[in-house]
Amino acid sequence: MSVYQKKQHDSVSEDIVWHNTAISHQDRSRANQQKPVVLWFTGLSGSGKSTIANAVERLLFEMGQRSYLLDGDNIRHGLNKDLGFSDQDRVENIRRIGEVAKLFVDSGLIALTAFISPFVSDRQQARSLVKEGQFLEVYIDTPLEVCEQRDPKGLYKKARAGKIANFTGIDSAYEAPVSPEIHIRTQGLQVEQCAKLVLDELIKLSILEVKD
Repeated sequence: MSVYQKKQHDSVSEDIVWHNTAISHQDRSRANQQKPVVLWFTGLSGSGKSTIANAVERLLFEMGQRSYLLDGDNIRHGLNKDLGFSDQDRVENIRRIGEVAKLFVDSGLIALTAFISPFVSDRQQARSLVKEGQFLEVYIDTPLEVCEQRDPKGLYKKARAGKIANFTGIDSAYEAPVSPEIHIRTQGLQVEQCAKLVLDELIKLSILEVKD
């Protein structure tokens, strides 16, 4: 049990109970006329997670779907600004995001998350928070050498120079998904093509309906 998990466990009081709201998850889903899910984008830094997730949300918006994108950098500006990049902090980062994504799904929305989320166990924990079929792992599969060539933020260069510790893919492990619901191999594809592939898979999985 991590320090954060222990603190969370210790802080739970017997006086705290879950209050059901007057409007149910089913009510919200019907009102939004869609199937709420978590689209959990995972991949190395520079793989294109955020860019592709943004493109997917744009396509969803154009289809009339109601969604919200939780981006890794944006979340660290507010909710998780107290966390660093140690393995322990990464675990807590993903735990919090999983809980927020769960609330978005309960509200009837499609929640997109774009985080490296390097550890299988953390992604499984996030999956366990929602009902079966409401969590779709979207693996943005871009080789490390390609991510390092892109290096849009100059992070790989800093990591190679020893200026950044615990950098995923360099001195901290990335545990790739074994059987993601959606697997996007990005080499040779444009962002729009990757986003379209994600939507095609959502249609195949009956998350989205094609309306005439």
